[in-house]
Amino acid sequence: MLDKLEAIHNKFLHTQELLADPETVSDMKKFAKLNKEYKELQVFSDKYHEYKNLLDNMANAKEMLNDPDKEMKEMAQMELEEMKPKLADLEEEIKVLLIPKDPEDSKDVIIEIRSGTGGDEASIFAGDLFRMYTKFFETQGWKMEILDVNEGTVGGYNKIVAEVFGSNVYGKLKFESGAHRVQRVPKTESQGRVHTSAATVAIMPKFEEEDIDIKKDDLKVDTFRSSGAGGQHVNKTESGVRFTHIPTGIVSESTDSRSQHKNREIALQRLYVKIQEVQKEKAYNEQKAKRKSLVGSGDRSDKIRTYNYPQNRVTDHRIGLTLYKLDTIIEGDLTAVIEALQVYENAEKMKAEESIA
Repeated sequence: MLDKLEAIHNKFLHTQELLADPETVSDMKKFAKLNKEYKELQVFSDKYHEYKNLLDNMANAKEMLNDPDKEMKEMAQMELEEMKPKLADLEEEIKVLLIPKDPEDSKDVIIEIRSGTGGDEASIFAGDLFRMYTKFFETQGWKMEILDVNEGTVGGYNKIVAEVFGSNVYGKLKFESGAHRVQRVPKTESQGRVHTSAATVAIMPKFEEEDIDIKKDDLKVDTFRSSGAGGQHVNKTESGVRFTHIPTGIVSESTDSRSQHKNREIALQRLYVKIQEVQKEKAYNEQKAKRKSLVGSGDRSDKIRTYNYPQNRVTDHRIGLTLYKLDTIIEGDLTAVIEALQVYENAEKMKAEESIA
C-alpha cells in the first residue's frame, strides 16, 4: 500500500515540476489540464505523508518497548494502542482512494434537463431541478455556462442545457442521469390533490479530441437550419450541425446554440459520448457478472429518484436510499445523496477487485 502511494506521490511531484515549466505556463489548455490533475494527485500525496508518519511513529514506539526504563515502555505501549485503530481507519480510507477511478470522472460535463410527463408541472419541476443543481455547483466552486433555454409557459423549463466546469465534475454528477419523479400538489391544482410528474436529466462528460481516436475521414458533417419548438432563434441561418460516424453509422447533432461553432463542439461531444457508450456497453457486458454499475445508459426511462413533498422525502431507487430532508436537498444540499451513491459504487468495485485477486 505504501509503495502504491509513494508512486502516486512521485507523480504528484513530477506534475508540480511541469506546472512550473515556462512551456506549460504558456499553453493555457495544457496548464489547465495539468492543474486539474495536480489537485487530484494532491489528495493522494497528503495521505502518503499521513500514512508514512503514522508508520514511522509506530516503528519508533515499538523500538521504545525495548527500553529498560519501565515508564518509557508503558508510554510506548499506550502510544501503540492509540495508533493501531488510527492505522486501521487510515488504511480503509486509502483502500477506497486506491480503487481504480473511471477515467471520465475528472471531466467537465454538459447537463441537459427536460420536462417529462405532467405538462406545466413537469416544466416547473425541471426548473426546480436546475435550481437545485445550480446551488450544488456553487457549493463545489464549479462554474457554469448556459447553452440553450426553452422556458415553460407557466415557469420552469421545457429544456435547459449547460456546461459545467470544475474539479471531478463528472465523478460527482454521473449518477444523476435518468428520470426524476416528483409527487406534490401542483400550483395549478385547485382540488389539493397530489400529482406525479417527471423530468429527465442527462449528464454527458466533455471529451477532448485526443481522448477518442476518431479519424476525420470517418466523419460526415452537415449543417442545417433548425425548425420546431425552441429552435426559432436559429431558423435564419444554418447553425445546426450534424455529425455521422461512417464506420458505425452513429449520428449526433446540435441546435442548442445560436453559434454554429458552438453547435459543432456540442454535436462532436455527443458523438464522443455515443461512441464511448458503445465501447462501455461492450466492457460492461463483460464485467456485469462481477459488479453492478449505478451509471446507467442515460436512458430517460430509467427512473432513478422520487421527490415526495408531502412526506419531505427523497428516495433513490437504485440503492434503496430514503432521506427525509427534501427541503434541504432541493436547495442544493446533494452531498448526502451523492456520497451514498459513491460509497455503494466503491463497495461494488472493491468486491470486484477482491474477486479478481
